Amino acid sequence: MNHPCEEEIRQEIERSKKSLAAAETLFNELLYEDALSRSYYSILHAAKAALLIENVVVSSHDAVKRLFGLHLIKTGKIDNRYSHILREEQDDRFLADYDSAFSPEKERVEKRIQDADDFVNEMIKYIRIMGT
Repeated sequence: MNHPCEEEIRQEIERSKKSLAAAETLFNELLYEDALSRSYYSILHAAKAALLIENVVVSSHDAVKRLFGLHLIKTGKIDNRYSHILREEQDDRFLADYDSAFSPEKERVEKRIQDADDFVNEMIKYIRIMGT
């Protein structure tokens, strides 16, 4: 890859992979709320990396969601289902981090982690295509 943000993109992808691994570990330890949070952060970092390949730098969670939709979904570069995954993961992360009464079911958390894995792999594929 020969991109002006190459190092930053690499760092975001590495953070994304680490967060996904943490989500899986937390899930296996039955720490579902924390697994949801890490699952979301794996997506956040992957989305930031995909935006960087488009030369779009973001600094907030809402900006990631908004600009991901604007630069990658509305342009047809990334399938719309990834926008839904981002939104659902962000909603669950908010509940997991801030709602003490929230107690997610195992199946819900498992789905979020599977969706995150799919999302991360799709962003890596996109970055490879765009970076060549």
